[in-house]
Formats: sequence, structure tokens, C-alpha cells
Amino acid sequence: MIYLMLFLLFFVLYLFSPAWAEQKEDSKLEEIVVTATRTETPVESAPASVSVITKEKIELKSPKTIDQALNDLPGVFVRRGKGLMDTLSSITLRGVPDQKRTLILMDGIVLNNPYSGNVKVGGTFPEDLERVEVVRGPFSSLYGGYAMGGVVNFVTKMPEKREFTFKTGYGSSWERGEAMDDLRRIYMSYGDKLWNKLSIFLSYGWQGTNGYPTDLNVQTTKPTAGITGYETTTTREGRTAYIIGDRGDNRWWEDGITIKAQYKFINDTKVIFSFSRNRYEYNYDEPHTYLRNASGNPVWIYSNVYENSFLSGAGGRIQNTYALGFETNLHKDIKMKLNLSYSNTEKDWYVSFPSTGSNLDKIKISGYCPDKTCYVSNTPAEAYMADLQFTLPIFGNQILTFGGSFRRGYANTKEEYLRDWRDENSTTTLKYESRGKDRTYAIFVQDEIMLFNNLTAYIGFRQDWWKTYDGYVVDLKTDGTPKAGYPKYYSSNSASSFSPKFALVYKPFEITTLRGSVGKSFRPPTVYDLYRTWTSSTGITYAANPFLEPEKSVSWDLGIEQKLWKDAKFSLTYFENYFKDLIYRKTVTTNYREFVNVGKAKSRGIEFEIEQKFSDWLKIFSNFTYTDSEIKENETNLQSVGCRLTNLPMWMANGGFEFKYKGLSGFIIGKYVGKRFNNDTNSDYVNNVYGSYDPYFVVDGRIAYDITKFAKLSFSVDNIFDRKYYQYYKAPGRSWFTELTLKF
Repeated sequence: MIYLMLFLLFFVLYLFSPAWAEQKEDSKLEEIVVTATRTETPVESAPASVSVITKEKIELKSPKTIDQALNDLPGVFVRRGKGLMDTLSSITLRGVPDQKRTLILMDGIVLNNPYSGNVKVGGTFPEDLERVEVVRGPFSSLYGGYAMGGVVNFVTKMPEKREFTFKTGYGSSWERGEAMDDLRRIYMSYGDKLWNKLSIFLSYGWQGTNGYPTDLNVQTTKPTAGITGYETTTTREGRTAYIIGDRGDNRWWEDGITIKAQYKFINDTKVIFSFSRNRYEYNYDEPHTYLRNASGNPVWIYSNVYENSFLSGAGGRIQNTYALGFETNLHKDIKMKLNLSYSNTEKDWYVSFPSTGSNLDKIKISGYCPDKTCYVSNTPAEAYMADLQFTLPIFGNQILTFGGSFRRGYANTKEEYLRDWRDENSTTTLKYESRGKDRTYAIFVQDEIMLFNNLTAYIGFRQDWWKTYDGYVVDLKTDGTPKAGYPKYYSSNSASSFSPKFALVYKPFEITTLRGSVGKSFRPPTVYDLYRTWTSSTGITYAANPFLEPEKSVSWDLGIEQKLWKDAKFSLTYFENYFKDLIYRKTVTTNYREFVNVGKAKSRGIEFEIEQKFSDWLKIFSNFTYTDSEIKENETNLQSVGCRLTNLPMWMANGGFEFKYKGLSGFIIGKYVGKRFNNDTNSDYVNNVYGSYDPYFVVDGRIAYDITKFAKLSFSVDNIFDRKYYQYYKAPGRSWFTELTLKF
């Protein structure tokens, strides 16, 4: 309904406005984007569909996490199913599923980890950001692997004057236990510019919550006669199941420190150094059983259901990132950029419990783990990256950008038994280990050619040479000796990928921009895909494959951006993606499943966006994204052919308004995300049950008031209408948050 109302509003404004074709825009500074071309380019001239989230927009929305800063953009799906506590959050673009196929950068540094290709943003605070650049479409021609759906670049602050910020806030769920209870937040930063040459920025942030029961205990075995208190439900596939309890409040804390410095020499020469340390940890308080016996006493064990089914282990992560950048003009207009970085994941761990076996009733809630039952999995990792880029004008109408890059990744997973499941450091003996390395060399070239004053062509390509090596896996028996066939040492594997791209940007009128592009992208297999072979407690071996080939895609799009009357515009883009060599699990035998390259798929869709600004104090906007996807080939599961790709909603839409008038500011935004599937066969069709991925529509709002020139007080409400839904876990209900900001 909200989208129909917004459409009618825009239509009425159109009918009663002057002829838009004759309107002239007020003189404004052009919005600049760097990520789309690796050089400063006006957004209107970029060879891709681009969104820039400014510092002012980030401050207006005041998100708790950096990914929430872009959750109302077209073509962008931000997965965050249980609020702050979600360790599987992701950002995906343009009809390309899974985080490992969208490249995430922080000041040009790749955040996709070498172990799985995913990105964990816990401990990174949005107050550190200057802007966010979202570039949709294939960009392996400039950035290499992971950039199949596009690129998101988080750009951090570099102050131009002395500034100090302090923020503190508290919030909780509207009804206790339905959303993040007791959310506390604190952030402080200091920035300065000395001698007109040295800029420094320091920040620290912390936030934590007592959480809410996100993880239900759902069993397919019905409680025995005489036991009451359970609730009959179904699995997401429609099988009868029973809710018998929950695993306690999912608690969370995270913090992060950032240090950044820049020194400017003469002749546009500068050096930039940055360091960040980000941490998070989650755990659970006392679990709850809903079951009662005839005497009214709690029941924790029945049939083949044991006490451990009520438990969830803790987990956490610590990561350090170092970066050094250097920029200069070598000769007249020849610009050089050199970026070096080192990312070190000290710990990335979680505690697990067995699901079957004997004596599991002895895993007491007191923490005792008998007979090598509980274990901790920890995956430290590291990545080195170097990127060298040159930019120079040639022939009077061209800008040539070229360079090379190198990245080396390493990950080592160890599973060790625990004496106490509440203490991840109470390790005893090794249960399992896998490790591996990969490295990529690449060269890239892009030529920006101004064919006419209103027509620009972009031609680019990148050649990547990828290699994996030092693969090792060992799976041990409980007595410490290797299982049959272990340890395994894998020989090296290598591949190369050529990623071209061609784009045209045409401006037939000052208020009209037409663009089209076609490109090829790839994603190399990760250390997890290549070497993470393991055997479950049920005896099924999930095998990696050290000889996997990179996934590949070919994509194209056509779009228009049209300014209407004063301060009104819309954009419309059509896109198609064709995938091959997708990596799937293949069932070789009943108890053996292996990663293989077999899949082919396609997706296509439309992105539409319209907005109207009224002076500088009010903006109304609406957008929607439609994505139709289909699995074309999958030898691992023929039943999946013709089904939709997983983790890819067909419909997404956003709409609302933002305002800023004198000392008052705020927004109300509604977000709709359609049904998505987690199984290739789309068999998880049931909604509103634990484990399902439901369609949902939520409305969030915030209002802030400038008490003084230096102080601001705000109040926000998430999920205003208290919608109940699942994103595998139970999604947060209605919650509130109030915050005080001091700026000097």
C-alpha cells in the first residue's frame, strides 16, 4: 500500500509541475565516486549503476552496524536475521547470491576472508565512515575475484579540522524477550589536522546487548506420554515438529579501535597509515525447557532427546588490519597509487555439541563435557595484499588506468576437545585440522574514451593467475590416532581468468543519462571449498576438492537515469547474469559428499528508484528490485533444475521519507523482502516456522533534535508495527533506542 501511495504522489506532482524537459537544475557540486573506475568520476558519468551514501545520510540513519547503512538501496540485499547478534550477516548485489560473490572493501582493502569468502563486520562502527560507495554489476575487470555481483567500498574519515565526538545510548525491546534487551552503546573519536599537513583520526566504540531467545529447540521426536508444555509446529519442509524450549538469551558484545594518519607532502604526494582492531563475542544465558512432567517439574530428557539439545555454544572473533597507502604525481598528470595491507584474524571460534551418541545426558548445564563430546573450532587466518595503480591522460580524450595486484591468503582450522563447554580455552586433545594457502597475481587495464562530449566508452580487462597450495587435512579418532585415509596432503592447483568489460555512457540531454555494460567475472574457490573435509557425528563425510575451478559469470545491463522537474529523478535498470562452474555438494555415495564444479544458472531483473526533494529539508523516495533466477544445470541434484537460486529474494522494495528542518531531523522507512529459499530444490516452502526464511515488511523510524549547537538527542524505533517473522532464527520484534551525541 505504501508504494502505491508514493507512486500516486509522484504522479500528481508530475501532472502539476512545469514541463520537466525545460527545467534547469540549480548549480550543485557533482557527487563523486572512485570505486567504479578507480579514479574520481562523477556519479552520472560512471560506467555502472552507482549509489553513494554520504556522511550526512549515515548520521541521519545512525545505524548500529555498517551494513545497515545501505539496507534501503535498490538491488542491495542486506541479510541480518537476528539483529546485532547475526554472525552470518551479508551484503549481496544485483541478483548474485551469497556474500562470497560480492566484493567488500574498506578503503580499498578486501574484507572477504580467505577461508570462506564471507565478511564479518562485527566491531566495525559506522561512525568511522565518510561515505559508502555501492557499484552494481560485474567488476572483476578492475578488482578480480568475488566481484561477480558488484563492489561495496566503505570509505573511512580523514578529518580536515579538529573534531571530537562522543555518543552514548541505551535501548531495549518493547516487550522484554522479543528483541535486543538492554542494548548499550558508546562511541568516541578525535580528529585533527596539524600544520596543514598531518591529519589524524582515533576512535573507539563498544556495544553490547543481553539479547533475546533467537534459537528455539525444535525436535521431530514427539515428547512421550505425560509430558506437557510443548507446541506443535512443522519444519520448513512441512514435517511435523515440536517446540520444546529455547537455548537462552543470545547475548552479544563487540568493540573496535581505529587509528588513521595521513601526511601530505608537496605536489599532491601523501602517505596514509591505518590500523584497526575489531572484536566480538556471543554467548547464551540459561536455556529454558517448556516441558513439564505430571508433577509439574521441568523435563530436559526424553526418548532420544538429550539435555545438550538445549545448549548453544559461544563464539567470537578478533581481527587486526594494517594498511599503508602512498599517492603521488610522477610526472605532470601521471598519478600513482600504492596500497599495502595485512589482515590477521587472531581467533575465529565457536563451540559445538554432538547431536547423537551415548551418555549425552551427562553434558550438564554446569559445563561438564564427558568422553570427548564438546569441542571448539578455531580458524585463524591472514591475508597480504599489494595493489599498484597508474592513471594518465592520453591523446587528449582518454584516461588510461592500469596496474597490478597481489594477494596471498592462509587459513588453518583446528577442532579441539573441551573439558568445559563454557570455556573455549579449556582444550584437551586435537580432534581435526585442515589448512591451506592461495595466492593471486593480476594485471589490469582500463581505458576511458570520450568519443563525443556526451558519449564515453569504457574498455577494460584484467588477467588473474590463481594458485592454491600446502593443503593438509587430518581427522582423528577419540584416542588421538588418525582415521583411515588420513592425514591427507594435497598437491597444488592453479587456474587463470580473463575478465573483460565494456561500457557506454550516453547523455543525450543534460537531464538524461543512458548507460549499458557487459562484463565477465569470476570467484576462485576458497580454502574451505578446497580443504575443509570433515566427517559428521552421523558418519557422513563432507569432502573438499583441491582441484576445483573458479566460478564464472557473464553479465550485462541497460539503464536510464532521468531528472524530472526540480529536485526529482528516477532510474531504471535491467540486468542479466549467466553463471557456470558453480560449486555444489555432490552425493558420491550414501555417506560421502564432495564439492564439485557442475552448476549453471541465470538471473535477471529490474531495479527501479524514484525520489523527490523539497528544498533541502525533505526527501521522499521509493525503490523496488525484481529478480527472477533459475538453476539451469546441477548434476548433484537434478530435482533442483528449474528452481530458484538460494538466498535470493524475488522481490525487494523500500519507501519512506527523510527530513531535516532547523534542529529537527529524522526518517520513516518501510522495507519489504520477499520469500527466499535455503535449499536448491526450494523444498523449504513453509513460512512462519523456526528455520524458514519468511517474506517480511517492517517499518523503522528515528527522530533527533539538536539541543544545542554541540548536543543532539535522538529516539528511534525498529519494527514499529512489531511484525513477527523468521529469518531462520526468530527475527527481532519492536524495539526502541535513545542516544545522546556530543560534537565539538
